[in-house]
Amino acid sequence: MRVRILVASAVLFVSAVAVSSSALAAPARYEAETSPAVCSGTIDSNWTGFTGSGFCNGTNSTSGYAQFTVTAAAAGTATLGIRFANGTTTARPADVVVNGTTAQSTSFEGTGAWSTWVTKTLSVQVTAGSNTIRLNPTTSGGLANIDHLDFEAGGTTPAPGGLVGWAAQAGGTTGGAGGTTVTVSTFADLRTQAQSSGAKTILVNGMLSGSGTVEIAADKTIRGVGASAGISGTTLNIEDMKPANVIIQNMNIRGVRGNDAIQIENASHIWIDHNTMSSTIENDPDYYDGMLDITHGADYVTVSWNVVRNHWKTSLVGHSDGNAGEDRGHLRVTYHHNWFDRTFERSPRVRFGETVHVFNNYYSNINNNSASYAIASVMDAGLLVEGNVFENVQQACWSKSGYADSDPGRLVARDNSLTNSGPCEVDGTVAAIPYRYTADASGTVKASVTAGAGVGKI
Repeated sequence: MRVRILVASAVLFVSAVAVSSSALAAPARYEAETSPAVCSGTIDSNWTGFTGSGFCNGTNSTSGYAQFTVTAAAAGTATLGIRFANGTTTARPADVVVNGTTAQSTSFEGTGAWSTWVTKTLSVQVTAGSNTIRLNPTTSGGLANIDHLDFEAGGTTPAPGGLVGWAAQAGGTTGGAGGTTVTVSTFADLRTQAQSSGAKTILVNGMLSGSGTVEIAADKTIRGVGASAGISGTTLNIEDMKPANVIIQNMNIRGVRGNDAIQIENASHIWIDHNTMSSTIENDPDYYDGMLDITHGADYVTVSWNVVRNHWKTSLVGHSDGNAGEDRGHLRVTYHHNWFDRTFERSPRVRFGETVHVFNNYYSNINNNSASYAIASVMDAGLLVEGNVFENVQQACWSKSGYADSDPGRLVARDNSLTNSGPCEVDGTVAAIPYRYTADASGTVKASVTAGAGVGKI
């Protein structure tokens, strides 16, 4: 982590349910302008980029709804892809009403322009046969412009390894999808391609080594080829982009002396998945800085199915006790199905963020000395810690006691397994998780994480 001048920032909170569904038939598309869809407003075509022959511009009131009639072959969970544009700077919340009953509430955030269309992915329960899905605005501003609804029934759980958590919210995280694909075999090429503009999937061939910083531009996927690709000696930096829309996947990543290995600052929509991150345990805990630090109001981040091993300062969320003005209301991060082994602190340590969701992780051998710990919630952060396994951990969680010079945080714990480990300290309540997920029973977590986490598993 590095210190820089604070820049005030704000992001709109979106409460949505997002999943990656299993591979099924292509979703059915229902255009908002085509019967039996109903638009309580006008069908317009004055903004470019829509599909079909127009879009629904609902009346600017709570009565300005859009409704679709869809068909499901069987009852179960359905995935909705709602394509919308909102050229204002104010989010437009709505209830998602399925067959006359409110299934959930969501929000259509500003997209930057009325001609900029994005897709929000939600999950709802449907019955066999015909179903109505209505988007009911809940404020006088009405709905965003609605282009179409993609409907896919039958997916009941996220696909193995699919994106779950905060990075799937508020428009989701797709990385370089839809762009070009390039393969790099040198550090110089990786740096050039990572910094280039436009959507791009960058396949890393081999273990590359360099120094300094690799600045990653928006709309990038960086993915290792096979089980031996990765990067060492450099910081992967994702900074000052909301959304950044970056995915880092299947990479061996080495700790960087005196710096972070992955640094996320003032950036949103980032997925760190199926990497193996490691260092060496030195006598000086400051020999390396963070392995994965998320700071300066960063938001909508998922950290999943990684192995993190032999590192002191693992993952800091919120860099300073004095940075509430920039951080509060942001720093929404999900950690799930990671294996933290001999990571002697900050797995994670969180300031101000809420709700940081830590579920189904395996913690082992975090016991270098009496100060070792796995998780810390401080400075009024709110953490939900569930279904994790702690083995040989000096202290599973800090919250009520604070940590070091930081004030206490809030932490709710449930269904965690502790073996030869200090307690998971709890205190207070936290905001509800807005997205759909399934927390495995803690008794199954060690086996699934050790089998599925890290490089070469996707």
